Amino acid sequence: MTTRIFARQALMADGWRANVTVEVDEAGLISGVSDTDGRADHRVGVLLPALSNVHSHSFQRAMAGLAETRGPTAIDDFWTWRQVMYRFLEILSPDDIQVIAAQVQMEMLEAGYAAQAEFHYLHHAPGGRAYAQVEETSLRHIEAARLTGIGFTHLPVLYMQGGLDGSALEGGQLRFGCSLDAFQTLHSRLSGHFADLPDDFVLGVAPHSLRAVSAEGLRASVQLGEGGPVHIHAAEQVGEVREVVDALGARPVRWLLDNMPVDHHWCFIHATQMDPAETVDLAGSGAVAGLCPITEANLGDGIFDGARYLQAGGRIGIGSDSNVKIALTEELRMLEVSQRLRDRQRVILTEQAVPSNGRYLYERAARGGAQAIGRNAGRIEVGALADLTALDDANPAICALKQDTVLDAWIFAGSDGVVSDVWAAGRHMVSGGRHIHHERIARDFTQTIYRLREAL
Repeated sequence: MTTRIFARQALMADGWRANVTVEVDEAGLISGVSDTDGRADHRVGVLLPALSNVHSHSFQRAMAGLAETRGPTAIDDFWTWRQVMYRFLEILSPDDIQVIAAQVQMEMLEAGYAAQAEFHYLHHAPGGRAYAQVEETSLRHIEAARLTGIGFTHLPVLYMQGGLDGSALEGGQLRFGCSLDAFQTLHSRLSGHFADLPDDFVLGVAPHSLRAVSAEGLRASVQLGEGGPVHIHAAEQVGEVREVVDALGARPVRWLLDNMPVDHHWCFIHATQMDPAETVDLAGSGAVAGLCPITEANLGDGIFDGARYLQAGGRIGIGSDSNVKIALTEELRMLEVSQRLRDRQRVILTEQAVPSNGRYLYERAARGGAQAIGRNAGRIEVGALADLTALDDANPAICALKQDTVLDAWIFAGSDGVVSDVWAAGRHMVSGGRHIHHERIARDFTQTIYRLREAL
């Protein structure tokens, strides 16, 4: 059965078109596009290729706002935030993980994302005890995605050691830990499950970081995930860069580019601490920089060198990482305004061919995000997945605006509340601005949060 979506304005792969009908087939693919205003199953104002959220630790959504009090030292940073996260880990059950994941996915869809990559390292029970089914917590994320209908890329994480010195895991890290053999078993079990999942559900790998995996583990995990997405935290913190230089003799991004087969399958998460040469070389590698501006600001990571990277042809995707706040427009806005504050200029991330700041950011995040999570999306054209976001053109933030100005106004002066509908691989999961299972998912999440916060 074909679904027809009529839009008064649509941002197609080759630019804006007015009064267009997009046809979606039973496989969730765009099967036709026509300049007609005929029979339609849905009528929307502005139709966009939906973004993919390239980086998420869903469970951290439940601790949002709980790490905003300064710790016992004079300086509070990522490392003190991490201690709060480790304490929180001690009370999460698989049921909790599934409920929180569903809430996160629902909020992403309502914000305008059609797909999510889950960078999943919460493998074990408190204390590091293995579950009877090694893939237990991964399956909870998959079940959440079945309920929410979000496009889903699962990235099981290899986390082997407590630091570059090979120290043993301890405390909260024990829930993350995997030997290489255990990780290979986990990945194999998950591969079996994915054979029975929707076609747009993707399995990749995520060697956590150069701090948390050995060189042998990194190479083996990359080989294990050959042909699929490979995500890694890289150069997020100044302290991390120092440790890697001391242990490996090179900065993190430089070491990865020189020692790993980095290509279009790779996504470097954060990369906020690169020198100019690394920035240009990462841009030329074909990899995607997975940027999480809200979290990077919240944790004090630093400012990504966006202008240099994009001018060198670099590709970007947007993620919500810690999920302290899930807000698609704010992620894009934060990326640009951080450049403005640093350089004391305006409208920095754009180019002569696309002078609109909003469109430039949005299109690059759409295409780069889809690449990063192994998804045939990020554009509206025949043959692509029907990952589509519609905006309410009667909303005061964008009413009476046309084409590029719609995106400028939405991103820099609006909010995610402008989103009216979202389709993920043709699944119509958001209508009238709300997820079709909003009440059920929100109720379960609220009940879980009450219990968790009382236990802290």
